[in-house]
Amino acid sequence: MFFQVDSQKCNKDQLCVIECPARILEMTEQGPVMCEGGEDVCIRCGHCVAICPVAAVQLEFLSPEECLPVTRELLPDTQQAELFLRSRRSIRTYRKKPLPKEILEKALNIASAAPTGSNRQPVKWLIFYEKTDVETIAGHVVDWMRYMLANHPDVAANFNMEKIIADADQGIDRICRNAPHLIFAYASKELGIAAADCHTALAYLELALPAFGAGSCWAGYINFAASQWPPLTAFLALPEGYQLHGGVMAGYSKVTYQRIPPRNSADITYHS
Repeated sequence: MFFQVDSQKCNKDQLCVIECPARILEMTEQGPVMCEGGEDVCIRCGHCVAICPVAAVQLEFLSPEECLPVTRELLPDTQQAELFLRSRRSIRTYRKKPLPKEILEKALNIASAAPTGSNRQPVKWLIFYEKTDVETIAGHVVDWMRYMLANHPDVAANFNMEKIIADADQGIDRICRNAPHLIFAYASKELGIAAADCHTALAYLELALPAFGAGSCWAGYINFAASQWPPLTAFLALPEGYQLHGGVMAGYSKVTYQRIPPRNSADITYHS
């Protein structure tokens, strides 16, 4: 049975009915039930299982025991949350020591818990783990910049490409910042909201990495070049029908920040 309720446990608080995003549950005298055809509409989010305080709800694919419990004592208070979020810095100076693959995979599994439209979970990850591959990608981006400088000088000037090329010629990596790894998020071209899903997952990844003593920085030049430079597109070798939506450099930070620089206050307008 797709949706099951333990009638001995159920207290009929209607939380599962209220919280169901698809609105396919309804309350009866016997307890909550799934509407006819609800299995076809269910987005498999597990909210009904997660919300029940007495663990009375079970789905065909998910039991309460399979869910990670919410340990309230581990949740940050407002001050801790603000410090955590404000103290995150984009890391552009990395140690040569590579991140163990188990740490990368743990961080990516955390990032994959990021919300996605209708719980489609379309985000796929591509890791360039070897430093030689990272250097190859940086070289492709510099080649693209040389092309842009020669053929689209206005665009090149807007992105300071001439200086970046000059630095690359001197052995200074402004593209990948000598990071040991690159991590990209991609998804099927058929999904219109996949870009937002990938960006959210990458943001989660950036917030997860510091817990492992690691850091990251968005690889903006690579993301820009990937859609315009065929040699780079070929090297990334995404599956047919898939599109890159962002990527980050990642590794152990060589530095430790001591202070949090201020940022502009939120620009807020209340509609009236």
